[in-house]
Amino acid sequence: MSAHDGVEKQPRLLLVDDDATIRVMARDRLEGAGFAVLEAADGREALARFEAERPHLVLLDLQLPELDGLSVCEAIRQQPGASHVPVLVLTSLHDVEWVRRAFEAGATDFVPKPVDWLVVTERVRYMLRAAATLTSFARSETRLDRAQRIARLGNWEWDLESTSLRCSRQLRRILGFPEQGDPISRESFLARVHPQDRRLVSHAFERSVRELEPFGVDHRVVLPDGTERIVHTQAEVVGGEAGETLELAGTVQDITERKQAEKRLRFLAFHDELTHLGNREFFRARLRQALAQARRHGRSVAILFLDLDHFKRINDTLGHSVGDQLLQRVAERLRNCTREGDFVSRSHDEDGDATVSRFGGDEFIVMLAEIGEPEDAARVARRVLEVLSQPFRLQQHEVVIGASVGIAVFPHDGDDVETMLRNADAAMYHAKERGRNNFQFYESSMNTVAMRRLELEGELRKAVERQQLHVHYQPKLDLRSGHISGVEALLRWTHPALGAVSPAEFVPVAEQGGLILSIGEFVLRAACNQARFWQDAGLPPVRVSVNLSAHQFAAEGLVATVRRVLTETGLDPRWLELEITESVLMENERLAVAAMEEMQGIGIVVSLDDFGTGYSSLSYLKRFRVNAVKIDRCFVRDIASDPEDAAIIGAIISIARALRMKVIAEGVETEAQRDFLIERGCDEMQGYLYSRPVAPEVCAELLRSNSARETEPAGGEGR
Repeated sequence: MSAHDGVEKQPRLLLVDDDATIRVMARDRLEGAGFAVLEAADGREALARFEAERPHLVLLDLQLPELDGLSVCEAIRQQPGASHVPVLVLTSLHDVEWVRRAFEAGATDFVPKPVDWLVVTERVRYMLRAAATLTSFARSETRLDRAQRIARLGNWEWDLESTSLRCSRQLRRILGFPEQGDPISRESFLARVHPQDRRLVSHAFERSVRELEPFGVDHRVVLPDGTERIVHTQAEVVGGEAGETLELAGTVQDITERKQAEKRLRFLAFHDELTHLGNREFFRARLRQALAQARRHGRSVAILFLDLDHFKRINDTLGHSVGDQLLQRVAERLRNCTREGDFVSRSHDEDGDATVSRFGGDEFIVMLAEIGEPEDAARVARRVLEVLSQPFRLQQHEVVIGASVGIAVFPHDGDDVETMLRNADAAMYHAKERGRNNFQFYESSMNTVAMRRLELEGELRKAVERQQLHVHYQPKLDLRSGHISGVEALLRWTHPALGAVSPAEFVPVAEQGGLILSIGEFVLRAACNQARFWQDAGLPPVRVSVNLSAHQFAAEGLVATVRRVLTETGLDPRWLELEITESVLMENERLAVAAMEEMQGIGIVVSLDDFGTGYSSLSYLKRFRVNAVKIDRCFVRDIASDPEDAAIIGAIISIARALRMKVIAEGVETEAQRDFLIERGCDEMQGYLYSRPVAPEVCAELLRSNSARETEPAGGEGR
């Protein structure tokens, strides 16, 4: 430990006195008490020795030749790092004025002459301990200030009996106040808050004091130079021993960069960076919402699938930079030419009701919501073709390009997102076959689709009683232990003539035909019975998860149905997990929240399925306290090679952890994906890497094997 770091085993004292006899006497007593003593006979020598030796304490006579003790004391206090070094004045002057001047010069204490060295020795020990405490406190304050500066965090306390806030230096920096000064008034604090956020912050303060509850709120502040920053202000009430409210203590953290990063992350997740249009996932989410609205209100939705004609020729002849500019200009024209209400997605206005998205390459897609007749879609298609036929001026080149447009109309050409997109794409290729630069409706499949739907609906009504519907189970793995942590129940339909029918095809039919409630209860009952059967067979209990559709949530008595099934099957509610999608929350927020809270109240786990694919996933995750989120497979697929997908998943995991929610990744098919998820702290996974959805008896064998591995003695074969 150096002289600057505090009191050593043998503290050094600097004795400054022009009387040699006193110095000899003092040295004898002080060294006998365990101190190392340095001497100086005058003021200039004292300052030189202080600077060179850095003593822990100074015993200073005021009457010195050349430079008196008051001047020496003032000079010591001006040296860096000397503010906490004790200065004990030794003086024979009994004038009170001299004592006052000594303290003004920076003296710590004084002892009158003649000196009682036994008393001085104890006084020195006490002063050294006090100095060490002050030094430690100063270091703590420095470290705290440094940490707050790095974190852009400041703290404050508000004595409720006053109108002022005591603020840390970093808080003053954050809010643009001078670093030193009087306490900041509450009014001055609120004056820094953005006018549009001031009422929110003021009410948070008042409510916290009134209800004795903590608060936390994100808001903007405006600095004196007009700069806007985003901060997070939080506080809690501090009470006295008798329970009375004494003050409000809190922090303010500048989170501007974090908010900008989150906004950028959300943008990259749902937008094309080149054109700033929505991307595939954004469009799918918006189309899913539009179809749900159209189903409820009996309306039509049209999509226009557009592919630029001979775009490759532009890239090959003029270069990719010109090709990129052309795509940007096409995006601008599409945004401008579609009417209000055509659902055009704009990067600066995500709440707009218009959507044009770039699907990839030179493919664009337009959604037209609430059209009255198919002719409405034709009119928009003609306008698009007319606008795009006008020449583009790009880097001294005049480029003329056409487009082929395919149109699919809900409900005639598809009842779900994938079918609509597939049919519009097919219609677009038909337009290319018809000579390009034209539009075509998807006509040929209308009767086929209608007949198929009718056939499926009729057969689906018989499927339950004929035992054609069955449930398979896909295990979920705990990524920390490698053991099975649960299973997901997945409905399957094997028809004797039609063969295996995809859930993507028959579930929408069940929803439209009013069969989804009975089928949903069938899956719930089968899953609960199976979970209880496995437990009775001696297998370790695992939570079984069941998907709920929006129609089940919209129907009355959902919670009562779940309770009844649990009672009849004898399954403890804690072994049941219900998976819902964002569309469920969006369609009836009040009903969904009430049902979720009631189910969680009896011990059922509620998770949010397909997280990240919906338009408002982040906001809904914050507002609805689900127990777990499931990352959709579209993000998992390329995490090992796509930095954007990796960043999105990392952000989802961080946000979910901050909200104390479990994170489950779907569609894990490779070890690289699994290892990435483990590294990022994901809790569970499911996917083909471990197991496909399997029949109950196969799943039982997996559970039995897993149980045996869990009970293996130490040193057994691990994962």
